[in-house]
Amino acid sequence: MKKLLFSFLALVSFHPVSSQGCSDAGFCTMGAMKPDQPFNKRTTVKLRTLEVSFYRGETTLTPIVYVATADFNFSVGRKNTLQVKVPFQHVEGRLAKTSSLSDLSLCFTRNIYSSDQFDINLSVGGKIPTNHSDFSTSDGNALPMYYQTSLGTWDLISGISLINRHWLIATGIQIPLNSNKNNFDWHRWDANNPTPDPVEQDYVKNYANATGLRRGTDVMLRVERNFRFSRFNCSVGLLPIYRITPDVITNVAGVRTSYDLQGNKAMGLAMSWIVTTGYNFNVRSGIKLLIGHKITQRKFSPDGLTRESVASITYSYRF
Repeated sequence: MKKLLFSFLALVSFHPVSSQGCSDAGFCTMGAMKPDQPFNKRTTVKLRTLEVSFYRGETTLTPIVYVATADFNFSVGRKNTLQVKVPFQHVEGRLAKTSSLSDLSLCFTRNIYSSDQFDINLSVGGKIPTNHSDFSTSDGNALPMYYQTSLGTWDLISGISLINRHWLIATGIQIPLNSNKNNFDWHRWDANNPTPDPVEQDYVKNYANATGLRRGTDVMLRVERNFRFSRFNCSVGLLPIYRITPDVITNVAGVRTSYDLQGNKAMGLAMSWIVTTGYNFNVRSGIKLLIGHKITQRKFSPDGLTRESVASITYSYRF
């Protein structure tokens, strides 16, 4: 058992990982959209589950993201589940270090059809911002979204899934309801410094402007094949996420404008392959490793969610 746990930890330590788990704003790990969901009619469902996950994320630029998440699931009757996710995030990069509680997730899931062959589950929920995405450097320069611990928006989320013994098919939508209060615009970086560093200024231009960012709406599809044994389980799948409306910001002239109207193509497809493997110590507890890698991604991501690859390790306890 110790060798198994060490192997899992080693894989997480040496594999590049991501804070979001799927290069999205969080909804692909909520309710009916979660990966690696079990389908076992012979096992008594526990009323409560606590999952604790740890990961380290490498972005496409210098920021590295560290996140610890507590994921609580409570059964409400035989057909309903309430999920609460509480993450804490720390970011280190060339421009700054930031830490705080990250966005909270609430999701209500109801089983709307159940048979010996498959289940259909429906989820409705949302994300609650814990700050305004307005962290700045000690010099007063507004930081890009890569360094923010919150997306700064209230989001509405809904999804549905079909699960049987071998397959999980899920789709969902995430709709931001407001703009955040981020003020980053590389045109204004170091504007008050009489002798700005040209090397730093060139680097800062790699980050997308995000002043008053309102993210576009995302839709997702998860297709996953599961392989389950007495104690071990694994799954392989694809996770495409499509941004169907453009991101909108306030430009340097103070005008609200769409990134796509500027020719930057913030809409479009981001898709990853996902592999999970898990081991159940007993009926109450288990451990799981998830690894994914980008197949394609949007050409432009002002929200700072772009990831090359992802891995996470999770311990779950059912009671």
